[in-house]
Amino acid sequence: DFYLYVDEFQNFATPDFATILSEARKYALNLTVANQFIAQVEEDVKNAIFGNVGTKIAFRVGVADAQFLAHEFAPTFGESDLLKIEAQNAYVKMLVNNEPTAAFSMNTSIDMKARRAKMNPKVAAMIKELSALKYGRDVREVEAEIASRSHLY
Repeated sequence: DFYLYVDEFQNFATPDFATILSEARKYALNLTVANQFIAQVEEDVKNAIFGNVGTKIAFRVGVADAQFLAHEFAPTFGESDLLKIEAQNAYVKMLVNNEPTAAFSMNTSIDMKARRAKMNPKVAAMIKELSALKYGRDVREVEAEIASRSHLY
């Protein structure tokens, strides 16, 4: 699988991105897109997002977005909930085994002292090593490929 994270999504939300959204599963591409207002996204891209998304996370939103999102989180949460949720909390709706779950709330605050106390440097090193084995390539090979491709233009 591959992962692409896009913040301020409205700056990249083109019709081409709508195609990427609708084709992502076929290529094992997992997308995380974030923006502040749904109205910032063109209608066709918005339809592609909400037609293909597996997990929706909403922090406190404005009136227009609450009206749009209310049906996504119903019947558990409504417009009023979306407008009034406390800071560092969010509502989540997701697919598990291709089946929608009931919406639920989550708290996103982190106790960094407790988290650091549980950190294991050996696990971090193993994750880095596994990533390098799975995705890494020799720098000379990459540089040669870049040089080769640059001659195509």
